Amino acid sequence: MLNSYGHLYVHIPFCPKVCPYCSFYKEASDRNKTAAFLDAVLAEVDRRMESMTLRPRTIFFGGGTPSALSTPQLEYLLGGLRSRLDLSRLREWTIEMNPATVSLEKAILLRDLGVNRISMGVQSWDPGLLLTLGRVHSAEQARRSFAILREAGFDNVNLDLIFGIPGQTSRQWEESLRATVALGPEHIAAYCLTYEEDTAYFERFAKGEFVQDENFDADLLETTMDILGRAGYGQYEISNHARPGRECRHNLAYWSGRDYLGLGPSAFSTVGERRWQNIPDTAAYIAAIAQKEWPVGFSETVGPRARRMERVAFGLRTRRGVRRSWLVDKEAAIREFSDLGLLETPPGRVRLSPKGRLLADSVAEELA
Repeated sequence: MLNSYGHLYVHIPFCPKVCPYCSFYKEASDRNKTAAFLDAVLAEVDRRMESMTLRPRTIFFGGGTPSALSTPQLEYLLGGLRSRLDLSRLREWTIEMNPATVSLEKAILLRDLGVNRISMGVQSWDPGLLLTLGRVHSAEQARRSFAILREAGFDNVNLDLIFGIPGQTSRQWEESLRATVALGPEHIAAYCLTYEEDTAYFERFAKGEFVQDENFDADLLETTMDILGRAGYGQYEISNHARPGRECRHNLAYWSGRDYLGLGPSAFSTVGERRWQNIPDTAAYIAAIAQKEWPVGFSETVGPRARRMERVAFGLRTRRGVRRSWLVDKEAAIREFSDLGLLETPPGRVRLSPKGRLLADSVAEELA
């Protein structure tokens, strides 16, 4: 009997411009390569379906910039998936969009093809900080794009924001939060900037041009929790805030340790104790598919102990926390963190307190 997998991720690597802080696999848009890439993704689906059933509850198109694809290209890819997959149990289909690549025609097409959730990377409403981040859109363009999504009928929209940007002040961050709340999206993701290897920002950080102040970042996170909480957005994960019932189902499945399948270059998959990553190279990915080879660049076995540690590390970042039974060997640490006001222990569970969320990584490191 074929196994059935309920969570599907599709990586679209193309970007109109490569941002200097982004560590995800991406490359500049290439019209000549795109058609072959789309065929390769659909061919990978066909090959996977020879040994598994794809009946997704959630689909997530990430990148890169999925919306960098043209309207005909999106119609070809999404239509190809619709004709191949059993979507009878699909509850959430998210696609990431850059404000510079939103059009009414594209938004209506996505809605008609079954996409019901948009995640748009605004990052900041401050013109100077957008320039610092190397973004290709303006604040006004982001507002117009949000209005277009509403006009197209999307009633589940996430807006991404970044704090800890070099030169950013507390006042600028508060203004970005309030401007976002004023638009009324259903979901707001607020991420602290991290300096990842293989990025232009990391090189500048290593040279001392950029400095990260963890105490200042914690203050900005506390501001985030306060402003968004007062506006009715529940913090269901450290960086994610949503109106009731509008939490991202796909990410919740990931944080809960559910199996998921990834398609496209660099995409990860975890199935049972198997984990693999597709080749993080679009040309090599296309070539492997054309030669009827699996486009896998890395694979490993993830045993029960490692899976448990991952579930603890991710689960502690969420509002529900983790089962206390997963931490039977950590009772002394639980008591210590509880006495410090960093943990809450409702019956059978362990979760971070609001104070503990400011030190989430340190607490998780001790408990995982």
